[in-house]
Parts: sequence; C-alpha cells; structure tokens
Amino acid sequence: MAGRPPLSPADVDGAYAAAQKVVETHQRVAAFLRAGQTLFEIDAFVARTLADLGAKSCFLDYRPRGSRVPPFPCHACLSVNDCVVHGTSMAHQQPMQAGDVLKIDVGVAYRGWIGDAAWTYAFGRPSPEVRRLMDCGKESLRRGIATLHPRNTYMAWAEAVQGYVEGECGFGLIRGMGGHGYGRAPNLHGPPFVSNVVASAIEWPEGAQRCEPGTLIAVEPMIAAGSGEIEDHPRAWPVRTRDRTMTVHYEHDVLITEAGPRVLTEGMDDLPDVIG
Repeated sequence: MAGRPPLSPADVDGAYAAAQKVVETHQRVAAFLRAGQTLFEIDAFVARTLADLGAKSCFLDYRPRGSRVPPFPCHACLSVNDCVVHGTSMAHQQPMQAGDVLKIDVGVAYRGWIGDAAWTYAFGRPSPEVRRLMDCGKESLRRGIATLHPRNTYMAWAEAVQGYVEGECGFGLIRGMGGHGYGRAPNLHGPPFVSNVVASAIEWPEGAQRCEPGTLIAVEPMIAAGSGEIEDHPRAWPVRTRDRTMTVHYEHDVLITEAGPRVLTEGMDDLPDVIG
C-alpha cells in the first residue's frame, strides 16, 4: 500500500485545534443542558457556541455523495434513546425529561480542518442498565484506541471493541456503521472505514490494512442494550434500533503516529454525563 503523505507539524496543530473546538463545544453544552429543554433549543445553543468559537458546523446541510437523503437540517446530531445516530431536532420534539439518554455528535470545520466527536448524556440518575451501557461505551472506546498502533491492522480495533462490548458486557454493537477517516475541510468522511465488529475481507477490506502513521480517524462505538440491528430507512436521517432498545454513542478523533494513537479530542472523557 502506498504511503500516506506525511502531516507537517502545522497540519497536526490544525487538526488538533479543530478537534479541541469540538471538545469546547461539548463542555459548554454539558453545562447548558437541563431537563425540559427541546432539541431545537439545544441545537440553537450549539449554533451559537460554534459561532462564538469561530467554527462552523460541518453537519448542517451535509449530504453524503450519491445519497438520496435530504441535506442534514441541524448543527449537531441529536439522538434520543433508541435513536442511535443522525438524530434531528424535528425527529424528537418532546422536551428532555428524566430517563432520556441523549447522544450529541458535534462536527466542525475550523481553519481548514475537521473535528468530529460524540458523547452520551443521561437526564436524571440513569438506571443500572443505562449506567452500565454508558460505562461500556466509554471503556470500549478506550480499549479500541489502544490498538491503533502501526504494528496492528484495523481488525485489532474491531476485535477489542466487539470482544468487550458483546463478549464481556453482553450488549449489541450496531451493525453496518462505524468510524471513518477525515482530515481537511470540507471532507468529513474518507477512508479508512473502521468497523466496530469483526468482518471478512470481502465485507471490510480495510480491516486487513495496517494502522498507518499520519492517518486521522474518528472512531465511534455505537452500542444498543438489545440486538444492535437497526431499521432500514434509506431516505431518512435518524437511525433507530429495530427493537427500540436504548443506545449510546462515543467518538474520539485520533491521529495514528509512529509511537501509537494520539487522541486529539482529549478532554471529552472528563465531561459530566449525568444531567440534572
């Protein structure tokens, strides 16, 4: 495989700065969240925050190339309960209340670079199962990132994440979705695709690729309390579990270096995740 063009120190600084704008946005949003707020209010706060930080949402009006879905209508992906990812403020219009679990995915363009990371927030004291689901999501992300080293292939990521989530925790990883490469704006998604589950070379050819230094990837376990199967709605944005079970979503931006993974969205793990 041909080598990836190296990132200059200025490139790395730019990618880190964009990733940290995402962290700052989550920090402000976590302090803002309250029960009784609507997703419209939360999305408007994200918009104001990004403007204050000099960043721009790279989700608003986004549509994957060749896709039939309409342009994404919000500044952030706001996904409630059984909605795994790509939730919109129109898809869930009831105010947030105790027992709700909200996944917030923030993507920014900042000074020519992309930043993209998600975290999960529980409104009110989470049930024991939801608390375990949230802890499982964060730990699976930590274990997976530790494998992103040039000595490994991307399959090592999937083995670590799936082995923990499904083997040890007994939850279900969402099938057909995973992490992705990214880099300079406006390219939000690029190779490699990073599956959260072990797959064959036909299903996931990138799984056999080495974790190449200089690669920027957004890695993101998406986990359900149930089977992990999702509804098939190719023309709609929200992605929901088929069995309507609760879900969590965690995402970090990572730069693969010669020495191993460098988490560019450092600080996300310190976010308060219980609201109220």
